[in-house]
Amino acid sequence: MWIRTSLISVILPVVLSFSVLAKNIQNTPNQELLVGAAQVEKYLPLLKNKAVGLVVNQTSQVNDQHIVDLLLSHGVNIKYIFAPEHGFRGDYGAGEKVSSTTDPKTGIDIISIYGKNKKPSPDIMNALDVLIFDIQDVGTRFYTYISSMHYVMQAAAESDVKFIVLDRPNPNIMYIDGPILEDEFRSFVGMHPIPVLHGLTVGELAQMIIGEKWLTIGLETSEQKDTTSLMDNLDLTVIPVVNYTRTTSYSLPVPPSPNLPNDLAISLYPSLCFFEATPVSIGRGTDFPFQVVGHDVVGKGDFQFSPRVIPNAAPYPKLENKVAIGEAFNDSNIHGLELSIFLNWYQMFKAADVEFFERPGFMDKLAGTDKVRKSILAGQTAEQIKEQWQPGLQNYLAKRKPYLIYQ
Repeated sequence: MWIRTSLISVILPVVLSFSVLAKNIQNTPNQELLVGAAQVEKYLPLLKNKAVGLVVNQTSQVNDQHIVDLLLSHGVNIKYIFAPEHGFRGDYGAGEKVSSTTDPKTGIDIISIYGKNKKPSPDIMNALDVLIFDIQDVGTRFYTYISSMHYVMQAAAESDVKFIVLDRPNPNIMYIDGPILEDEFRSFVGMHPIPVLHGLTVGELAQMIIGEKWLTIGLETSEQKDTTSLMDNLDLTVIPVVNYTRTTSYSLPVPPSPNLPNDLAISLYPSLCFFEATPVSIGRGTDFPFQVVGHDVVGKGDFQFSPRVIPNAAPYPKLENKVAIGEAFNDSNIHGLELSIFLNWYQMFKAADVEFFERPGFMDKLAGTDKVRKSILAGQTAEQIKEQWQPGLQNYLAKRKPYLIYQ
């Protein structure tokens, strides 16, 4: 669903406390798109004689070279690498524990920030001067890289460490849809009061986290600090993407995680992720994850698949070794958040008298509210459900406007 910003008439004034290098980039036809990490001349001076930490993974590439290797070639003192969900090399499946280890190639310590410890300890942060975030996101609230960014931003603020975001395009940037997350449903798959499809790059979201004073979200009661003080402590710099606009199409050069292997999966991900809370398979354990839906009992359609264990991608696939019957979307043109697929499968399960919301609590966390699940159970249509989101989306669009970098 496309939300027209022309409907917005109120813009909330915000005093911004961060810096953006080369702000308000305009797109120029036939010019090469340059991600933040590729603009070494803009951030390398900020790293001179500094102890640096990197929040990076397999997507942190600059012209087929990993940013770790690039920075080492420039003599940057990299003290730690921080690994989010799926690990530093992107070789952990969804939800798999990411262990701290040492990178065999460089000898740099890799610190896990996925699992029990979601942010670096003060001892580790006190050894740093600068922390860089350079990870490819896909523009959905429940994709956990932005939750990891939130926690490392907290750690940087608490330890007075400079925070740099090397921005990358959002492949779903032109879509803004879904309910705004409600506080009681906050979790690692949804931390901020933003819609499922938020239409921001990670650099823009980092600015919004500061401007809207969300940085204290997720702190334990014993850790709560004065919000103003925490904001003032974070020195944030964003290196924007050059020659990028909100209508620029972008094909990801590296899969952002094992189960989003291509552009089609990334386009379908916002619409199919709700199935994770149901018995329906979305193809984990196949060669086409997030490109199919099916079930072994209730399934209906002209496509069959059988999920299997795939190390480092699907260690425990739903419907393992069973024949799922359903539909494939290889010829689809689905973008944004399409609810009709989910509602159709709910109706099939209801007709078969089989429980659909197998994990209702997880469904509510993915949606950021229990209203979506309850509305489906009440028999509402996709249009009726989406109509409930509109006031929240209009308010969100007004709030986010001061933080936009790209036209």
